[in-house]
Amino acid sequence: MSLPTRTRLTPEQRRHQLLDLGVRLLADRSLDELSIDMLAEEAGISRGLLYHYFGNKHDFHRAVVRRAADDLIAQTAPPVAGDPVERLLASMSAYVDYVDANYEGYLSLVRGAGGGNESIRDIYDEARAALTDRIFREDQETLVPDTPATRFVVRGWAAMVEELVLGWKADPGAVTKDELIVIVTATLPALVGVVAPLPDEVAAQLAALRTSGS
Repeated sequence: MSLPTRTRLTPEQRRHQLLDLGVRLLADRSLDELSIDMLAEEAGISRGLLYHYFGNKHDFHRAVVRRAADDLIAQTAPPVAGDPVERLLASMSAYVDYVDANYEGYLSLVRGAGGGNESIRDIYDEARAALTDRIFREDQETLVPDTPATRFVVRGWAAMVEELVLGWKADPGAVTKDELIVIVTATLPALVGVVAPLPDEVAAQLAALRTSGS
């Protein structure tokens, strides 16, 4: 009987594997708690090899946060099919699920961005822009018209959603998870409606969503 052969990973594959592990470890601990030693022990490799892949602790943290932000963007992508409210609801549900499952890591991203860490701030800003810009995609029926006023409102809505979801995760007694998802979904068209009239079909979908969440 021949022994199974072990596939040798390329350096890039190995680096991706280590980043995946870093993101998993970040799910339930802060970025400051995620050390080179911890990842080396979990991966069963030496500290020296990790420094070979990431250079230093700062570069390691930045790479892990970048991967986590990419995961957030990918996991919260709205489906292609469905009306605009349905797609937004699916995206918001995925966003709440992501923060729920990766609270410590996501909180580290938010705090790092607000605490003067420029590299973390850049990643945070890119992720926030990706999450809001796709609301205005030209290849799909959009929920809101693309104007300077609506983009201004959407940016404010995104900040509010983040605060609501983090607040719920820290103290989930006020509303249920399902109620939270309806709240963060329904507030976007409601806020945009102040500066731009909503199409009749969107208004009807919004009314139905509110009824389902009450």
